[in-house]
Amino acid sequence: MLMAAILALGLGTYAIRLSGVLLRERLELSDNLQRLLPMAAASLLAALAATAALMAGSEFTGPARPMGVLIGAVLAYRRAPFIAVVLAAATTTALLRLAGVP
Repeated sequence: MLMAAILALGLGTYAIRLSGVLLRERLELSDNLQRLLPMAAASLLAALAATAALMAGSEFTGPARPMGVLIGAVLAYRRAPFIAVVLAAATTTALLRLAGVP
């Protein structure tokens, strides 16, 4: 049953990606929609990042993880190297949890 679900999701994902390539020439989007789609994608990504940073299952994670994400976001905004962003975010979270902050 699990393998059938994985296969169905994989085929569905492939079909959606393939339809974009095949329908590119046939589908014409308005200028307003073409301007709106990148903003919609960015807002969905921001919502996913906020959910992952703030929630663990159905409960709030506590302040340690959001502080680590905030440090990482600031460093990424200042164009720090990726490894520095990841290490600073993880270190901040680990140190706060070591200090007893949930």
